[in-house]
Amino acid sequence: MNRAIAIAIAGVLGLLAATAAHAQQTFPSKPIRFIVPYGPGASTDNVTRIYGQKMLEAWGQAVIVDNRPGGNTVIGSEALVKAPPDGYTILLVVNTHVINPLLIANLPYDPVKDFAPVAIIGSQEFVMAIHPSVPANNLREFIAYARTKPGQLNFSSSGGGGLSHLSGELFNSVAGVRMTHVPYKGGAPAVTDLVAGQVQLMFSSAGAVLPNIKAGKLRAMAVSGKTRIVALPDVPTFAEAGLPNFEATNWFGVLAPAATPRDIVNKLSAELIRVQSLPDVKEKLVNQGVDPWPGGPEQFAALIKSDLEKFARIVKSANIKLEL
Repeated sequence: MNRAIAIAIAGVLGLLAATAAHAQQTFPSKPIRFIVPYGPGASTDNVTRIYGQKMLEAWGQAVIVDNRPGGNTVIGSEALVKAPPDGYTILLVVNTHVINPLLIANLPYDPVKDFAPVAIIGSQEFVMAIHPSVPANNLREFIAYARTKPGQLNFSSSGGGGLSHLSGELFNSVAGVRMTHVPYKGGAPAVTDLVAGQVQLMFSSAGAVLPNIKAGKLRAMAVSGKTRIVALPDVPTFAEAGLPNFEATNWFGVLAPAATPRDIVNKLSAELIRVQSLPDVKEKLVNQGVDPWPGGPEQFAALIKSDLEKFARIVKSANIKLEL
C-alpha cells in the first residue's frame, strides 16, 4: 500500500474514533425516544414516564414516550430494531419479549441477537382478582368451585401470549382446574370487562387492579411472589393460600439496538439504576404496585436467558398457540 494512502486511511480512522468518543462523552445531546409497546395508561406506560421525567431532570434532554401498541409488543420491538443504534431510541419490555419467540413463527427480529440489554428497572407481582359474583372468599374456595365448573369460568388477559395469559394456563395446571382464556387488546379493557362481570377473573399486574380491589369492585384471592405486597397487606401469597407451585412475576427492562456502543449502554444503565434509588421514585413505583429491581446489562441478559427456558416449559405443557 502506498505510504501516503496508508497515512490518509489512518487519519480518517483516527478522526472517526475521535468523533465516536466525543459523541459518547456528550451523550445525550438531543431528545431520547423511549418506546413503550403498549397504549397510554398501562402500567408500562406509567413506569416509563416516571423514569423519563427523572432522566430529563438529570440530563436536560426531553424523553419522549412513544406508545406503539399492537402485535403482542412486536410492533414496538420492531421499531427499536429499525432505529439507529446510537442510544437515542430505547425500548421498555416485559416478560412478553421472551414469550413471543416461543409462540410466534417468523418474528421480524431475533429477541436476543438484535437487542442490547440495558437495565432491569422493576418487577411487579401478579394478583389473582375475581368478580364479586364468584362465590369464593379465598383461594381454596375458588379452586373447589372452579372444579365444579370445568370450562365455564372465563379469565381475561391483556393479550394472548402475555404473562396474564400464561399465568392463567399455569394456574389451570397446578390447581387442577379448567378455565377458558379470553384475550383482550390491552390490560385496560380486560379489567373493564372483569369489573362489569363479563369474565370471572384475571391474573393482572397489581397496579392495574388495585383501585377496583380497594373500591370493593373486585376481590383479590392471592398475590404472586415470596412475600405479600405493600399495597395489599391482607392478601396472602399463593404459597400461603395453599398453592406453592404458582409463580408469576412481571419484570420491566430496557433494551437498545444491538449495535449501540457499550459506553452509551453503560451510561443509560447507570442512569436508570440511579433513578431507582431516588426516594420519590420508589414511592411512585410502589403506588403502581412495582418494586425497584436494579440490574445492569449482564444481569438483564441472564434474566432473559433464564426466562426463555422457564416459559418454554409452560408453553409446551399448556400447548399454547398464538395467532396475531
